[in-house]
Amino acid sequence: MAVDPVCKMTVDPPRAAAQSTHRGQTYYFCAVSCKQAFDKEPDKYPRPGLESMIAPALLGQRDRYERVMDGWVDNTHEDAFTHTVTLRDDDRAIELSIVALPSPSYEIREARCRSLSGALDAAVVAGISKLGGAPMVGGLTRRVGELTGNGAGSGLVLAAVIEVARLARQTAKLPRERAERTVGNPWECWQLDMTGWVDLPNSCFTYSEAGRKLFGARSVETPMQPDLYSPRPGQRRVFARTKHARLERAAGRLKLFHSMYDNVHGFELTYEIELATGRIVRAEHITPRLAVHGHLLRAPAEDRRAAG
Repeated sequence: MAVDPVCKMTVDPPRAAAQSTHRGQTYYFCAVSCKQAFDKEPDKYPRPGLESMIAPALLGQRDRYERVMDGWVDNTHEDAFTHTVTLRDDDRAIELSIVALPSPSYEIREARCRSLSGALDAAVVAGISKLGGAPMVGGLTRRVGELTGNGAGSGLVLAAVIEVARLARQTAKLPRERAERTVGNPWECWQLDMTGWVDLPNSCFTYSEAGRKLFGARSVETPMQPDLYSPRPGQRRVFARTKHARLERAAGRLKLFHSMYDNVHGFELTYEIELATGRIVRAEHITPRLAVHGHLLRAPAEDRRAAG
């Protein structure tokens, strides 16, 4: 069965009153009048199946959705960090706190979450408290899902756990003497990055062999600081990050915005998609800060291919 793009009625293609072909796609109509309306402005109507592909579940029946994340890392233990994340959206707000070991194990020692506003199922809170002993590596989201279920707020809590796992890749506990050598020295930072985080090598272009070769070929800057590699005892907010995501349906377009700012990164992404055609009509980015600035942004095409 097909759907008439004009009136949305279900149509049996062999019995359709009319049909049209546009951009390689065949459309079926319940009446000639629908075909005539379609033929006048074919791009006004979505392709079959397109609506579901560009209809984010987070939007549902609303036309706007926003989520804000604030996360930070405190050096609360001799051998572990406390990672805290607050997530707020249009329905609720939660806070998640996880004490975990740094690389290479990323093992969770203690976890707890609470509601700041809106509904949060008690089973979700109880499930998070059982995460002790789990490493923040592959399989973590499955484990969280098994422990928390599908109660109110479970999706937002899962997203918070993922953000904590990302924060855990931003700080380390390395010798202070070695960390001090990173001041104004991108090459020293790169080498320490590769030894401080077990899962960083070959995780992206910057930390690939092709990326390493660029250090001798161009000027590189970094905002990295010694405290990220070797924080002082009891130091609060060693690393802090804020993310802002927004989905909006307006004027026949799906508009997407995402930003992230922290100690060493800063970027904003904007996309606009034409709902009728699925075509990206706007794509922009602002990237004022990167961990290794002047390195990745200006990597030549041949080096990018070599890294890929």
